[in-house]
Amino acid sequence: MYDDKITSDLANHYEEVLKQIGEDPNREGLLKTPERVAKAMQFLTHGYDINPDDLVKQAIFHEEYSEMVIVKDIEVYSLCEHHMLPFFGKAHVAYIPDGKIVGLSKIPRVVDAYSRRLQVQERLTIEIRDCIQRTLNPKGVAVVIECSHMCMQMRGVQKQNSVTTSSAFTGLFMKNDATRKEFINLVQAKLH
Repeated sequence: MYDDKITSDLANHYEEVLKQIGEDPNREGLLKTPERVAKAMQFLTHGYDINPDDLVKQAIFHEEYSEMVIVKDIEVYSLCEHHMLPFFGKAHVAYIPDGKIVGLSKIPRVVDAYSRRLQVQERLTIEIRDCIQRTLNPKGVAVVIECSHMCMQMRGVQKQNSVTTSSAFTGLFMKNDATRKEFINLVQAKLH
């Protein structure tokens, strides 16, 4: 799962970072930290190795279903590209099929593939929307993401209770207010 050369190279850099911030990388608690951080970074950014379009294309099925399909409360974990600090929350993704549906597990996998990269929430929202639109060509796609950003909570403005919401729509979700409202109502509803 981890590339040995990348792990070694990154570990050397993280050892230097520890020194630069005034730590002793030879201290017992830090002896393996550079390697652990190197592996963590590879995991947290493994989305670069995934083609989200290919994920969707693996599980497309022909169906005449034409009502809204929503996968909501998908966990999102990403790293802000500006500070490389985490942001996390939930994504809600819907589409209205036009003769094709996708295996439901592929939608969270698309979310993961894009979120496991250095990101900004706004681009993440659009990338998810565009992938579903491009691969399924549905009558519309809706994506809403709600996240807490550690770059705002741990540093800078230090607003611990702030949440950022972003949205992106295509097709019927853009053209039809009733369709968009139905999506928002279903996302907010506690049906289970």
